[in-house]
Amino acid sequence: MDADVLIVGAGPAGLAVAACLRRRGIEALILDRGDEPGRSWADRYERLHLHTPRIQSALPGLRMPRRFGRWVAKDDMARYVRGYARRHDLHPRFGTTVERVERRGGGWTALGGDDELTARQVVIATGYSHTPATPRWPGQEGFPGTIEHAAHYRSAMPFAGKDVLVVGAGNTGAEIAADLAEHGAARVRLSIRTPPNIIPRQLGPIPTTLLAISMDFLPAALVDPLNGLLQRWFVGDLTRFGMPAAHAGVVAQARATGVTPTIDVGLVAALRAGSVTPVAALERFDGAEAVLADGTRFSPDAVIAATGYTTGLLPMLGHLGVLDERGVPFATGARTAASAPGLRFVGLSNPLKGQLFQIGLHARSAARAIHRDLSHIA
Repeated sequence: MDADVLIVGAGPAGLAVAACLRRRGIEALILDRGDEPGRSWADRYERLHLHTPRIQSALPGLRMPRRFGRWVAKDDMARYVRGYARRHDLHPRFGTTVERVERRGGGWTALGGDDELTARQVVIATGYSHTPATPRWPGQEGFPGTIEHAAHYRSAMPFAGKDVLVVGAGNTGAEIAADLAEHGAARVRLSIRTPPNIIPRQLGPIPTTLLAISMDFLPAALVDPLNGLLQRWFVGDLTRFGMPAAHAGVVAQARATGVTPTIDVGLVAALRAGSVTPVAALERFDGAEAVLADGTRFSPDAVIAATGYTTGLLPMLGHLGVLDERGVPFATGARTAASAPGLRFVGLSNPLKGQLFQIGLHARSAARAIHRDLSHIA
């Protein structure tokens, strides 16, 4: 074996698992296709801050500096991830892409290019939002404006004075729409197919995601009536500004679709000011015109597809039967599928309480389980 434990991904999840394993005397081999820890955070749009507070976002074994403030900016998060690797003396092997993982001879083999690396245990930590989900709309080849995925959006500056259609009202689409409205776009429309639950970032002094910790364990029928009351109290009725009402409550919608609520960091104010206009789902293009599901037509200068991401794991792991149709693993954290013993996933879930908080929980539990498994082998 090249390693007892092979970790694929050197982001927060992979580094957290490696740090927890080191505290148990296990050295992991970490592989990553990038060039440094925290690169994915550094490359995100300028406005981005964590939606979980600083105290809820730290990884095991290193607090976040108080100077980062309550809502940590994406560049500070990138600095924290790099500092985390230094603090725990972790040295990932960068520039290495794992294309396929196979079960061989009681262990695992990771394949990529001409490389074959073997390990007794494997942790996949490549991230829930790994690969942009880029739609193909009928007629888009003839659209003369620009169409780009939100993964490539950095700031509103290139869109000053332009008519922009943002497709998707999740957290990314809502924040990009607000950013455009606040920084000079001539007109901003927000195209909505699935109406989101919009919630405030905090209720008075209390961050919403702290309250959401208990919601992961409670029945939707119990907590969603309270969620609805809090939404009406702190957000208000947004249907009068054109925002369609969600079809289900916060918890029910998250469990049914995997879509977490949209945390308001400027969209509500933009809706009330009329600087962002909700519109129907984008169906197709007809020359320079965008055609919506309700038949509305207009000619935007640019379209930003905030249409989400996939895990990108199907080519690597689809043959093992450990993923659902969306590429999301059936078992995460300490759990491992009976058909794939020793293969675990950390950072591949999207809980209401926040991904970074969940990463900390799963990193600790996965490290305990791996230590137990390797102790039995010894």
